[in-house]
Amino acid sequence: MSRIGKMPIEIPAGVKVEIKGQDISVTGKKGNLSRSVHPDIGIKIEDNQILVSGGENDKKINAFRGLTRSLINNMVIGVSEGFKKVLVIEGVGYRASASGKKLSLNVGYSNPVEFKLPEAVSGSVENNTTIILESIDKEALGMAAAQIRAIRKPEPYKGKGIRYEDEYVQRKAGKTGAAATAA
Repeated sequence: MSRIGKMPIEIPAGVKVEIKGQDISVTGKKGNLSRSVHPDIGIKIEDNQILVSGGENDKKINAFRGLTRSLINNMVIGVSEGFKKVLVIEGVGYRASASGKKLSLNVGYSNPVEFKLPEAVSGSVENNTTIILESIDKEALGMAAAQIRAIRKPEPYKGKGIRYEDEYVQRKAGKTGAAATAA
C-alpha cells in the first residue's frame, strides 16, 4: 500500500478544486493549474480534503496513486503559496542579468549565453550572481533550474559554475608540485 497515496490533501482557504472525470483543476490566488490523472486512479473531495484511491491490489497502479497524490499536492501548494528556486553563480567574472523573460549568463564562454525562461516561470537576478526563479508549477520550475545549471555545472576543483543555493560541491585536491615532478 502506498503510504504517500493514503494521506489526504488538505484544501487551504482560497483554493478551489474541480474534478471532472480524470481531470483535476486547482485555482488559487496565484493562478490556475490542471492535470489529467491515470485512468485507474480515483480522486474525490470529502470534508475539504482531496482523497486519492485505487491500486490496492496492483503494485504498479499503487505507485501511480502515490505519484498522483504528490502531483495534486504540488498543484495545491503552487496555486496558494508558489515555489521558488535559487541558483548561485561562482567564478571570477561570472555574472547574470535579467531582462523580461530572458537571462543573459556570462559564465566563461566567449559570448554570453541567452536563456529564455518558460512561460510559467519568472526570474530575477540579485547582485549579478544570484538567480531567483519563481513559479506555481513545480515541474516547470525544476526543469528550468536544471537547464540553467546545465549551462555551466559546478566543477570540483575551484567550485566555479552555476549551482543550487543548497547544493554542496565536494572539492577535490588539485595537483601538487611534488607529485607533478615525481612522475
